[in-house]
Amino acid sequence: MKEKLILKAQELRQHGFTTGEIADELNVSMDTARWLTLQKTAEVKADAPTDIAINWKSIGGNSARLSYVSSALSDLTLSYGEAEVVCGIAVSGIPFATLMADLLEDMTGVDTSLAIFHPHKHRKDTDDTDDEGTISTNFGSVEGKKVVIVDDVITSGKTAREVIHTVKDLGGEPLCVVVLIDKAGLSEIEEVPVESLIRVGRI
Repeated sequence: MKEKLILKAQELRQHGFTTGEIADELNVSMDTARWLTLQKTAEVKADAPTDIAINWKSIGGNSARLSYVSSALSDLTLSYGEAEVVCGIAVSGIPFATLMADLLEDMTGVDTSLAIFHPHKHRKDTDDTDDEGTISTNFGSVEGKKVVIVDDVITSGKTAREVIHTVKDLGGEPLCVVVLIDKAGLSEIEEVPVESLIRVGRI
């Protein structure tokens, strides 16, 4: 498994992916992505960061399954109020968010638009600044809106924290963060509730 991840990480790097994009593509932490890109497959070092690699291709590669999962994620948000915007975190949160905006509109009768968040880690290959990502101006606005934030996996909560700050800075109200898999075991970030379909815990 490690060797496959190393090869995939190095292939993505050769295609110009940043460390953050590699982390998202492989569903691992930034530290693990960095470690993977520095390895030589013949001599895997034993000092790999502790992490869990997630592969949800069986969901993402099938539109019906993606729709079912998006429906379950939508259901998780209903107890937090009626969303006016569903904000998907690029790249992997966007398919869920797109379907959820439509589903939530049907469930609640409230006009629900789609917003897209581009994290800082996709724009720069360093994490030595406090810069945050941005919400695309090509999609829905979060200003003055109740917002559900959606991603596939939470590894540390850093990206979700970025989105929460950005939504608040733009005058929006984050209702909750909803994800397919929570690897960090978080119940809230910045006083915003976190809901997940699957929570991974280390014993």
